[in-house]
Amino acid sequence: MKTAQQLRKENIAEYLLYMWQIEDVLRACKCNMEVVRKHILPGFPEADRPQEEQWLGELCDMMHREAVTEHGHLQINKNVLQDVTELHNVLLASHKFPYYNAAYYNTLPFIVELRSKADKEPAPEIETCFNALYGELMLKLQHKAVSEGTQEAMKTITQFIAMLAGYYADEKEGKLKLDDET
Repeated sequence: MKTAQQLRKENIAEYLLYMWQIEDVLRACKCNMEVVRKHILPGFPEADRPQEEQWLGELCDMMHREAVTEHGHLQINKNVLQDVTELHNVLLASHKFPYYNAAYYNTLPFIVELRSKADKEPAPEIETCFNALYGELMLKLQHKAVSEGTQEAMKTITQFIAMLAGYYADEKEGKLKLDDET
């Protein structure tokens, strides 16, 4: 919980990827708090365990209620992704952010390629980027090799999402001046 709270304040992209990872960890534990207590909680500092246990328990309960114990994402995480996507659309529509637009159009061929490879209905563009980042994270955790072409695509996607996350932070702090603002 502490890590999630800190990431949410500092970097919304890292927060979302962290939360997706937490969902997968809880799935691996079958959203069973006895398994979480045995295998996950010992990784937290002793003083933080009661708070972390409560938070993980609440997430497990939500996963059951929202029927995402096998796959999918919690509504709280979908809402974050929606907020980020809405900001992306505002930035693209604005003439005030040419560097963002350039980063988007530089990333777009990779997004199109990833979406064309989707087994099911392709995810929206920003979600596709997050899916790619999460997939790369999982490959790294499994110590699996990533091709040079994929590495180049991921570098571009990472830079683009980092820029979007920076604008998100600016917006939350009231520092982002959009077209209709002076």
